[in-house]
Amino acid sequence: MTALTENALDITLTVNGVTVSRRVAVRQHLVDFLREELGLTGAHLGCEHGVCGACTVRVNGEIVRGCLILAIQSNGARVETIEGVSDSGEIADLQHEFHTRNALQCGFCTPGVLLAAAELVKNNPHPTREEIRKHMSGNYCRCTGYHSIVDAIEVACRARRAKTGGVA
Repeated sequence: MTALTENALDITLTVNGVTVSRRVAVRQHLVDFLREELGLTGAHLGCEHGVCGACTVRVNGEIVRGCLILAIQSNGARVETIEGVSDSGEIADLQHEFHTRNALQCGFCTPGVLLAAAELVKNNPHPTREEIRKHMSGNYCRCTGYHSIVDAIEVACRARRAKTGGVA
């Protein structure tokens, strides 16, 4: 990184497979950078304290709260947003089950919830309902009551196992 001024730095990162370079304010959060600089508005600003999960994105393969990370901390990183994982088809089955079970109602929390769900099913293809609830507890949803979210994730996991002969 090269300091351009006291308040801005140059960064280069890969977002959804595309390398981008920008000058960013040193205090700009990653979610603000994605939304304002790149027009990737899937991650939402909710609580701005890392509690609600609406700003969830992946950095180097791990989900993080985009409101708690500065854009400059992502210099050299691989960032994936809901737009990227959706366009790739990676979460198509989860999206289908969320739609089928009305687990997405207003949609504000949905991008973060889907990224958290994708992480869960990747790391634990056989989660119990309690494990699903525990993993998803970091994502707030004011509309669904969570039962439909748990149902959607459970059915998607079951379908993935059936598709792979029990190995997911």
